[in-house]
Amino acid sequence: MDPFDSAVRLAQAVRKRELSPVEIVDAYLERIDRFDPEIGAFVWRNDEDVRRAARRAEQAVMDGEELAAFHGVPIPIKDLTMVAGQPATFGSRGMSDAPRTSTDPVVTRLLDAGFLLMGRTSTPDMGMLTATESSRYGITRNPWNPAFSSGGSSGGAAAAVAAGLAPVAHANDGGGSIRMPASCCGLVGLKPSRGRVPQYLAAWEHATVEGAITRTVSDAAALLDVMSAPDDLVMYRAPEPRRPFSDEVGRDSGPLRIGVLLEAPTGVPVDPECVAAAERAGRLLESLGHTVFPASPRFYTEEAMSGYAQAVLDASLWAVPYDDPEKAEPHLRFRMERAATRHSGIYTRAAALMQTESVEVRAQWGRDFDVLLTPTLACPPPQAGACLEEANANPDGFRLTEVQMISFTSVCNISGLPAVTLPVHTSSDGLPIGAHLIGGPWNEAVLVRLASALEELDGWPTRHPPHLT
Repeated sequence: MDPFDSAVRLAQAVRKRELSPVEIVDAYLERIDRFDPEIGAFVWRNDEDVRRAARRAEQAVMDGEELAAFHGVPIPIKDLTMVAGQPATFGSRGMSDAPRTSTDPVVTRLLDAGFLLMGRTSTPDMGMLTATESSRYGITRNPWNPAFSSGGSSGGAAAAVAAGLAPVAHANDGGGSIRMPASCCGLVGLKPSRGRVPQYLAAWEHATVEGAITRTVSDAAALLDVMSAPDDLVMYRAPEPRRPFSDEVGRDSGPLRIGVLLEAPTGVPVDPECVAAAERAGRLLESLGHTVFPASPRFYTEEAMSGYAQAVLDASLWAVPYDDPEKAEPHLRFRMERAATRHSGIYTRAAALMQTESVEVRAQWGRDFDVLLTPTLACPPPQAGACLEEANANPDGFRLTEVQMISFTSVCNISGLPAVTLPVHTSSDGLPIGAHLIGGPWNEAVLVRLASALEELDGWPTRHPPHLT
């Protein structure tokens, strides 16, 4: 078994009886034993549970039962997400490791699709950092070079896939938390549209979304298909797609107008390596017949951005039911204390401003360009440990690395637009650097078409950290 194979191909091998779910699970657990002590992708393991599930899945194949799309394929769950019977510590010393009693809708859909739940992956305290570093679990390191960060907040998920410890991994994104670590680790990170994947709690003023980190575009599309099954109990949902997202893989998108933005909306400097990633993606897209041109889109005012970063996120953090908030990271305790100094009108004004400004932001797609191309990050993957140290040392100050990491990604969460990062560039020191495509409202389909065409030209699924093969 190739541990870097796609989940789609592993599922096909199970259906054809070329591989057993037991063989697949055992192969990944053995790799976790070997490689994860250095990487730190997993914070909790359920080896015997997943082996029992694999044996049941194997028996279902032998009995000729009808098999779901990903029958017998293992997937880890990010430690921000609830699974009944598993702990959910949210990466925090302030949370208990007691088993939870409920299961979030995205996990139910993964189980319905035949996935086997294999452990939980690391996240920073409450997902509130651009690197996966915490005083509870330490540092999740980049499989390409452990001196660097795997990104955050889904850094454990990205590190697991990049290291071949899992074929795909569940993740979520409230400001770039799927795309930042996917970029750092050389993977595909598709952020769905707001409301595409059902959530009972649309946190951070509806900015958070559920999704996955994958190696291939076909996996990203197929997981989006199964995760986005409708749920009548959620407050709202995205419009039904025209066809399954898997059917968009390899489909001709026709000539598109692709605007290119290389300057960070936040005004921070953009590293030349990140510019090079976007420029390379632009050349590849041009070779496919698309019109690629410089764009100057309007994003959010400083008041709206600071309202999201402070009023909304501070208040959301204050509302978290910590078991012991005094054990939260210092930079988060500062946020909670700051939230308590603001009255509710400030929050309401921030939320209203984000909504009203989003109308004009979203209107640019289809009018001024069809897709927007940017660097994913404005900086290469940072040094391991640097982001948490910086945040705790200066919770009220300007943190350049953190702002550089979210400069191009967070606007998609405020606006609800879909986006994908693709690993099209490698820095001079051997680290992956992603390019970022932002689609129009509800238009994941065009991103899947473009991403699959770029994947065919670039061939990134064959690139792996050499010391982990």
